[in-house]
Amino acid sequence: MDYRKGSVKRIFAVRIDHGEDVIDELTRLAIKEEIGSAFFIMLGALGSAELVTGPKEKVVPPVTVWSKFNDVREIVGAGNIFMENGKPKIHLHGAAGSSSGMVIGCFRKKAEAFMVVEVFIVEMNIEAERVFDERIGFSPIMFG
Repeated sequence: MDYRKGSVKRIFAVRIDHGEDVIDELTRLAIKEEIGSAFFIMLGALGSAELVTGPKEKVVPPVTVWSKFNDVREIVGAGNIFMENGKPKIHLHGAAGSSSGMVIGCFRKKAEAFMVVEVFIVEMNIEAERVFDERIGFSPIMFG
């Protein structure tokens, strides 16, 4: 385990509108506002999304299993924003469900807002970035 102690810098209340891509909009906001270290929560609805719903087997590095949906689902999510290769990286996990079913995982590709998604971002005063680790196959947070 490794950790750093920090403090809150700024707080953002964000509305992502119908048809907009949640990950793209959060990335654009992070670039515009120079957010390099933050966590967020969100709620609303998605009309479609592609997400990782787990590894195929319990091995490192994992082989990812992709899922997608193209119907309207309510979403609750949490994530963070840290820099990776000089750009903000959105890491979003969430649960999306409707009467037709539920899916839980890591939203990495398309995540299209249906009507509205509300996001509350808390920027932190913590020096950290994501650095790709070939051994484990992803980019964990590394502290500066």
